[in-house]
Amino acid sequence: MTADDETGPPPAPARLRVAVVGAGPAGIYTAEALTRQQDVPVAVDLVDRLPTPFGLVRHGIAPDHPKMRAIRDTLHRALDHPAVRFVGNVEIGRDISCRDLHAAVDAVVYTYGAALDRQLGVPGEELPGSLAATELVAWYTGHPDADRARVEAALARARSVVVVGVGNVALDVARVLARTPAELEPTDMPQHVLDTLAAAPVEAVTVLGRRGPAQATFTTQELRELGELAGADVLVDPADLDLDPATEERVAADRVASRNLAVLRDWAGHGPRPGRATVTLRFFSRPVRLLGEDRVTGVEVERTLVDADGRAAGTGETTVLPADLVVRSVGYRGGELPELPLDPHRGTVPNELGRVLRGGEPAPGEYVAGWIKRGPTGVVGTNKHDARETVATLLADVAAGVVRPGGSADAGPDGDLVGALRARGADPVLLEDWRAIDAAETALGATRGRARTTLHEWETLLAAVKAAAARVR
Repeated sequence: MTADDETGPPPAPARLRVAVVGAGPAGIYTAEALTRQQDVPVAVDLVDRLPTPFGLVRHGIAPDHPKMRAIRDTLHRALDHPAVRFVGNVEIGRDISCRDLHAAVDAVVYTYGAALDRQLGVPGEELPGSLAATELVAWYTGHPDADRARVEAALARARSVVVVGVGNVALDVARVLARTPAELEPTDMPQHVLDTLAAAPVEAVTVLGRRGPAQATFTTQELRELGELAGADVLVDPADLDLDPATEERVAADRVASRNLAVLRDWAGHGPRPGRATVTLRFFSRPVRLLGEDRVTGVEVERTLVDADGRAAGTGETTVLPADLVVRSVGYRGGELPELPLDPHRGTVPNELGRVLRGGEPAPGEYVAGWIKRGPTGVVGTNKHDARETVATLLADVAAGVVRPGGSADAGPDGDLVGALRARGADPVLLEDWRAIDAAETALGATRGRARTTLHEWETLLAAVKAAAARVR
């Protein structure tokens, strides 16, 4: 008899237990990267404050973009992996602290994004009728935290709308507000959103860019979609497209900018047609003041010039645009999570290749990925490479002995994060619970001939979970 016969096979290596905070694209791509590698066995808990996964794919991409929103079908495959568990309805700082979470697992990757808006910093911005794009987008995508009363009050009187910003989100907002009810009816918007938009008296939307068309950050696909609106005409001042030779040369070398200019020039000189709304793209313009006493009535706009480095400066030439609603879409920033450091200027967690830095030094077992790591840049797919970089850093720390699989100290009665959460009184929503929400949304959509209608209230989302559980019992 050999020694192997006496002792049996060697024990299986301990699994690396990782909590990923945020179940949006960055978090799901992190889970995917962890489960695809073969060097270290893993168990991944995708922790999210909401009872639903997918983050900005669910509550950021405009509902009239069904092909882009369909990426959640791809993301769902990662949730179905046996080594991945969705743990929703869990808020860090309320249900468990960062410290206790770290004690319950071997490593934590924070991927909770950059959901706060940046402000214009101009007088009058606090007036009723002035909204952040984050507020409007949350409302029309059915985010359970959306302030319905605030948004719907602003829309009820909005004939003239000014959207500040020339990125994709600004175009999304302009496009959704200019859509006809028939165009929006097939989407998965909550019914109250469809009803409010159908009743909104929007006649004119003006999109302001403080720099020129060569510096705009929208994609050509988003831009072209404006020209396909059933009930609105796109207007562009030809003078805004008259570029100096140096800018023309830079545009020629930039494929996206070149395609964008071609689309804009096709629209230049178009006039409004009777009975149709207008979407006006106005460049070299920056808001300097929102006008009104009890609510917004207009925007004072200053003409700008762009220097050779792409910086905009005011010329002192001002005009006033009528506006019942002003929507700012000038960028996002990350918010603070209790106990986690945050650079207040960048709106990101200080890090090196995804390792969280505390006092300039790597914090063992703490990592970041996605927007909270690099800032709000790129598209959904950008998060895949970003997540892989962070996971490579984490695995390097495992190889170096900085992170030890099986080293978690307080993982609940059964060595399990969900057990630890329930012991603290939390009520986590797991994958089967999410499937109950998904089924309820599909069933609600079917009553109106749609593929889905989004449930938008916390109570309704959690009631779908309880109803499914009761049927099982």
